[in-house]
Amino acid sequence: MDTAEKVEIRHESPSVEQYLALRVEAGLSPMSVEGAMTGLPRSCYAVSLYEEDMLVGMGRVIGDGGCFFQVTDIAVKPSRQGRGFGKVIMGEIRAFLDTVPNPSYISLIADGKASKLYDQYGFVPVIPYSQGMFLRR
Repeated sequence: MDTAEKVEIRHESPSVEQYLALRVEAGLSPMSVEGAMTGLPRSCYAVSLYEEDMLVGMGRVIGDGGCFFQVTDIAVKPSRQGRGFGKVIMGEIRAFLDTVPNPSYISLIADGKASKLYDQYGFVPVIPYSQGMFLRR
């Protein structure tokens, strides 16, 4: 965790260019410039991690700001993975989520082993009560 302690935490979205590049580098699906320009400013909450001026991690919360929230865009630069940055991001996000109205519905989609990280912050599978679904455009 020594490395994570040296990272600069900014409670803001990265630039559109940084956002798009880190998504692809971290293995998330690519998004459009137009979509990022529209979506990033509408975040309920954002956290970005920097080493000097290099974006090394990010995460956002999106939603209506009152009843429904979704954790999204959790990404860490592959060369920085395994150093606790994901935990820093989720710790910041969880602190924000603890301030939203109660009750609220807070969701996320966990890919692969990421569920082990989210489990540490109180997230649980919805199956068998619900099933996550999506429509990709």
